[in-house]
Amino acid sequence: MAKKMFEIIPDGTNFDFVSLFKYTSVVSIILVIISVFGILNNMNYGVDFRGGAEIQVKFKSEVPLDQLRANLSEAGFPTASVQNLGETTDYEFLIKLSGDETNLNQISEQVSSSLNTKFASSGVEIRKVDIVGPKAGAALRISGFQAMLWALIAIMVYIGLRFDFKYSPGAIISLIHDVVLVLGIFAFTHYEFTLQTVAAMLAIIGYSVNDTVVVYDRVREHEAMNPALPLWKHINKSANEMLSRTILTSGTTLFISLTMFLYGGLAIRDFFLAITLGVVIGTYSSIFVAAPITLFFDRLKSKQVSKVSASVKA
Repeated sequence: MAKKMFEIIPDGTNFDFVSLFKYTSVVSIILVIISVFGILNNMNYGVDFRGGAEIQVKFKSEVPLDQLRANLSEAGFPTASVQNLGETTDYEFLIKLSGDETNLNQISEQVSSSLNTKFASSGVEIRKVDIVGPKAGAALRISGFQAMLWALIAIMVYIGLRFDFKYSPGAIISLIHDVVLVLGIFAFTHYEFTLQTVAAMLAIIGYSVNDTVVVYDRVREHEAMNPALPLWKHINKSANEMLSRTILTSGTTLFISLTMFLYGGLAIRDFFLAITLGVVIGTYSSIFVAAPITLFFDRLKSKQVSKVSASVKA
């Protein structure tokens, strides 16, 4: 007799997910509205998207962060953002400056000159200078959002061909829900939205749709075996059967992404924050967003069929 694989959730578990849809749908709608407000009014775009200059500087001996900020303020850059890179003992910093297209090069030169003069005894080394004009930043921002939009359209077509077009709205709305909520959290926590974040959002879209497709596939199997049963019963059964798999896959992915966010350093922090949020929100939406939308359209279709049948009989 074959041994069963290890399962966190035992066979026969029957959580009534569908009964929670009326509550989770309200919560999701409220969170999406709040997130859209944050995206439109509070998004902190990085240098990639708003234009500006980034200067990476390293010192051979300790330079306090407050002293570096005070020097930049004295040099005429009171709004400059300064962050540690790596460990505090590395004495490496990232300086971010705003400016228009005409003076970014001049600003970068002034900052480099000020640092070399003030901290000459600390062994200052300008490691990298990145400059992005406001127009180029705006173009990159538009391209980033277009990339996400095209990914969503391609997935909608794939779901429609792979299953049935009644599943497409649920998949697309759940993906939009995931992207909007992650961006909303970025907006309200004031983390920077950069090209790295766009890459993370595309990864989230792929991860979330994979989770949704797995649930949809099981629903379709049950529909084929018991076509007389209502769709909500198939959704409940499928969600319960996939619970162990969902916990194991999402749990391991979450562990890795959270570890990288906490200990991976500043260079990849924003990327893995988006991935961590995407795993949590994407797992939730596969059951509590995609499934309710599919159920809604199925019931809407049933009502239309009933009306047509009634009119034909009349």
